[in-house]
Amino acid sequence: MARATTLWALLYTGFGLACALSGISLFPYGGDSGAPWPGWAAVAVGALGASAGGAVLRYGLRPALRVLLRVVCGLAAISAFSLLMDVITLMLGQGVDSWAATANKALAAAGAVLLAATARSDREPAGTAVREPSAAPRLVQRAVWAGTLAFVPYAAMKLLWASGGTFAGVTGEEMLAASERNGASGVFLALESWGLDPTALLAALGVFLLWGLARPWGQVFPRWTLFLRGRRVPPWLPLAPALLGAATLAPYGVVGVGYLALATAGVVTMRRGDLPSSGDALLVGWIGMVAFGVHGIALIIAARSYRLRTRPAGRPARRSARGTGADAE
Repeated sequence: MARATTLWALLYTGFGLACALSGISLFPYGGDSGAPWPGWAAVAVGALGASAGGAVLRYGLRPALRVLLRVVCGLAAISAFSLLMDVITLMLGQGVDSWAATANKALAAAGAVLLAATARSDREPAGTAVREPSAAPRLVQRAVWAGTLAFVPYAAMKLLWASGGTFAGVTGEEMLAASERNGASGVFLALESWGLDPTALLAALGVFLLWGLARPWGQVFPRWTLFLRGRRVPPWLPLAPALLGAATLAPYGVVGVGYLALATAGVVTMRRGDLPSSGDALLVGWIGMVAFGVHGIALIIAARSYRLRTRPAGRPARRSARGTGADAE
């Protein structure tokens, strides 16, 4: 893992350096469009990752290096923010704002996984027994219920527009025209015309994932999976989208709620966008941001519980912090 992390870090450093020197923006939004600092930030994160990975290869995974790996992992995770939004737009056939920015998020997300794995590479399971499928604790399931119910108003609003109804002063026809004007794909527009909002469908998938992390059926393929039924679900299969969703939705929703609170208090001005008034924009914004924030936090809680419940039975043993470099690879 340390070798793979070092190779990633060198690649990421080169990518950031090329973008910074060529003037390619990795943050094409607002007043920072074209600014070179995101490229240099990528260089700094990559250099730190390469230094940490190289030191682990040489000296083994010492406590200070573990801390450094986790810090760089956090920085990489921040750099991968909103990757899920780009993935969703690509799935719906729409273009992203910047291919360079999307590539930066994808590389940063891969690096966060590698850095986290390297930071834990000296931990081996003491037992190999497989735990029986189990439900999450009651408090975790309450968080899952909260994450589920938070999406109900959002899905209802979207489906109301998709079915031709009116909400926040906008009819379904006006919302469809706005989506077409804003460059929505043919797939998106077709689903909307059939009364199926794609974002509501994605919200339903998010709820399905959330309950899969909390219930026993999320650890064993159910009957309807045909040839896979009864087999164990590889833990990374639900955890990968859960962590990607949590890393995007939780900060997006929390920051959005903070901004909406300021706008509601009159500290900042809320842009109305395609809505008739700022008040309508606030209403729609609150519904969306609360859904994203609560669901993202619930994903974090459920993913942690799922990881603990699917670990091999037996407490993990840690190697000596003074192990050789080969031990950490």
